[in-house]
Amino acid sequence: MRKTFLASLLIALFGAFSLPLSAAPASPPPAPLAPAQAELAQLNLNTATAITLQSHLTGIGKAKAEAIVAYREQHGDFASVEELLEIKGIGKALLDRNRDKLTVK
Repeated sequence: MRKTFLASLLIALFGAFSLPLSAAPASPPPAPLAPAQAELAQLNLNTATAITLQSHLTGIGKAKAEAIVAYREQHGDFASVEELLEIKGIGKALLDRNRDKLTVK
């Protein structure tokens, strides 16, 4: 009787633990960004804050992000993304790494 009770208990436990695993629906893979969504993901150099620039751009730390904002405040809105080359410490390679993430509007 003792063996029967333990066997019943084990079967019940295994059944209880397997139920949530099989009942959970599989989540679909994330959809790739459509071209319209990719444009929305771009940062506007004329409105982005230093913190936003620092967190979203590759190779841009606190000092360079603050330099971008200071340049914008001193010279007005950016006319093009290439104008970033005027800022000390931002070269062509750094601009090329981030070009697809940036826009001016």
